[in-house]
Amino acid sequence: MTHPKKFQSMLLHRRYWLTWFGLVLLCLLVQLPYPLLHRLGKWIGRFSMRFLKRRVFITHRNLELCFPNMDKAQRERKVLGNFESLGMGLIETGMAWFWPDQRINRWCKATGIHHLKIAQKNQQGVLVIGVHFLSLELGGRAMGMYQPMMAMYRPHNNKLIEWAQTKGRMRSNKAMLDRKDLRGMVRALKRGEAVWFAPDQDYGPRGSVFAPLFAVDQAATTNGTFMLARIAKPTLLPVVLIRREKGRGYDLLIQPALKDYPITDQLAAATYMNKVLEKEIMRAPEQYMWLHRRFKTRPFGSPPLY
Repeated sequence: MTHPKKFQSMLLHRRYWLTWFGLVLLCLLVQLPYPLLHRLGKWIGRFSMRFLKRRVFITHRNLELCFPNMDKAQRERKVLGNFESLGMGLIETGMAWFWPDQRINRWCKATGIHHLKIAQKNQQGVLVIGVHFLSLELGGRAMGMYQPMMAMYRPHNNKLIEWAQTKGRMRSNKAMLDRKDLRGMVRALKRGEAVWFAPDQDYGPRGSVFAPLFAVDQAATTNGTFMLARIAKPTLLPVVLIRREKGRGYDLLIQPALKDYPITDQLAAATYMNKVLEKEIMRAPEQYMWLHRRFKTRPFGSPPLY
């Protein structure tokens, strides 16, 4: 479990100077008015396509795999919109880490708070089902202002980034849990905590089953949700942050608790959860992290998809 760490002098070493420059620039940048940040973020995203050719290819390929009936022109528009969202994701990271609470509240409106209150009756643990939208950092900050959570994450190799992201995320949340720390998540849920967990990425063959996702028949899907639900018996509650069009802010959507989640069959549970994820992704598909090689893990003997 990771809590905010005290600043260490070793983070001033020259190896981190470039990272410091980026963090300070981001902090200053997000002090601009939000409508300007919205336009700037979209421009950054479009500009980044010139240098992120591999990620452009992966985005194209993921959309082609998931939506084979989408025509080429429509797919091109989706890819452009996805990279505009990527640029906004960078801006939103700065907003999440450096904005005061009142400014977050001004631009983020929550619906479904009553679902969260119902889920936490009798101090029951809540497994918050997250989705890797590109506004993820801001979504975690906004959700934590209503219900401070613990969240699974992958520790960063850069110690300064690790310090900064932990400090930023803890502004409205309790602690970070290594995504491999299943026992830590179970203990937190049994104590009645809300734990954020995202089952929508490819975490490799270990601890996964192959279940349908959109038009891909066999997508490696983590068994983490299944294990947590079976052992800790939490309420499962999907939560996403959706960016409104034309720079009008954000909607934090807290959904009703999931019903009839299978806890005796791993494949049925993975198939069920992927249907939930599909529904959430389709609220704003351009804002989803299509840059991730979601289908890199394949069944034995199957050809690679990238």
